[in-house]
Amino acid sequence: MSNPPVDDRVRKMRSGRITRRHFIQSASALGVSATTISSVLHTNPAHAQDASTVTFWTTHNEPDLSTLQMIVDVFNAENSDIQAQLVQVVGSETDTTKLMTAVRGGVGPDVYMLDRFIVAQRAAEGVLQDLTEFIAGEDLSEVYIPFAWAEANFGGAAYALPFDTDARALYYNKGMLEEVGINPAELDVTNGPITFARLAEIANQLNETDQDGNFSRMGFVPYTHQGMPYTYGFAFGGSFFDEAACAVTPDDPGVVAGHQWVYDYTAALGPRKVNAFAGPYAAIVSVPEEQDLFVTERVAFAITGDWFLNTLAKFAPENDYGLTVMPVPNAGDESVTWAGGWSMVMPQGAKNPEGAWRFMQYIAGEPGQRTYTTETAHLPTISALLEDTSLFEDVNHRFFAQQLLPTAKNRPPLPVGARYWDELTSAWQRIYLNEEEPSAALTMVKKRVQPDLQGFCPIEIP
Repeated sequence: MSNPPVDDRVRKMRSGRITRRHFIQSASALGVSATTISSVLHTNPAHAQDASTVTFWTTHNEPDLSTLQMIVDVFNAENSDIQAQLVQVVGSETDTTKLMTAVRGGVGPDVYMLDRFIVAQRAAEGVLQDLTEFIAGEDLSEVYIPFAWAEANFGGAAYALPFDTDARALYYNKGMLEEVGINPAELDVTNGPITFARLAEIANQLNETDQDGNFSRMGFVPYTHQGMPYTYGFAFGGSFFDEAACAVTPDDPGVVAGHQWVYDYTAALGPRKVNAFAGPYAAIVSVPEEQDLFVTERVAFAITGDWFLNTLAKFAPENDYGLTVMPVPNAGDESVTWAGGWSMVMPQGAKNPEGAWRFMQYIAGEPGQRTYTTETAHLPTISALLEDTSLFEDVNHRFFAQQLLPTAKNRPPLPVGARYWDELTSAWQRIYLNEEEPSAALTMVKKRVQPDLQGFCPIEIP
């Protein structure tokens, strides 16, 4: 560390003269970063032979995986009787095949990191434990922000503890705009949202092709980054669920209008031509951060979330970019964004439920969320932390926390949430490739999902 006071404490911890807890407290007081503390703890693991183990599964990759390990390391240092073990498994937002197979085989984890909007579906399928007995009457609706807590509940019971959240904005490259004579000040958030028509007009001035006529640079590709069905459906004023009718509404006029804009945008440029350029970077594809289209300045606009702030700081520190709210269909309309996030759940058959609950309270509580917010540029779901200005010293991070999150929409937490997402995603691909008209594709989504939902009706969203 090349810091004598800290080096001395490391030696004392490794020789057993001070505890790991004492090391964490004293190193923090000396201003040592959480990353460095975690690194030291990871090379000097606890050896409490009688400690019970909590197995924690996540599908997350880097860079967030390292931050999760950091939280686990500090938890282990502070708890001699319980040791959490982080295990990376295969999966995604809706693909929990490995979890479900393990639970049915009696070899599931004690804690699983689950995308919050599908908690209701996995609870309905009997994969998750009801947390009521652990919560013991505590009103956690006063702890977590409302939509996140609503997503953690199903049928009047809590099945998860909310972890992180986020919001989506329009990023723009100032230098690239200036190249074609566009004043970036037009995009300044103080001027309000631009229209989607204006976004297309500006973006198309930035398109470049190679000698074969293929795109080598584009102003904007609507289905990369966080260009998803919910993004455009909400932006165009749509709703994805009618609680009174207990019906999914992918055919809502606003949802259809948002998808129609994307259909028309790619149709005007040639859907195959656009996809030859952007297909490998579509929203559903995992791309190394350093190859990102916005990072490498191959697109000038990107709709994405707060976590992207860290990506730019790491891989494109010279990139002169700005942030603004989501575009709108018509001048004067209110900009609409949406928020998602993950949660901590206890699968059925957990071998160490008491230990699992303690770890869940830690990682989804203030200690874990504070670290995750600081290290990953996501947002916390604990109301008090959102008011902690020390977590949002970066003006861009503060923009997401204070200007976007308070009014952000969220995906309806339905017992068919994963099925709905997958059907929407499939229709979305056919739409942006111009293989099917939006109205027909989205009507088919309703026909496929509504019968599965019907058996759960009526549904009350908390």
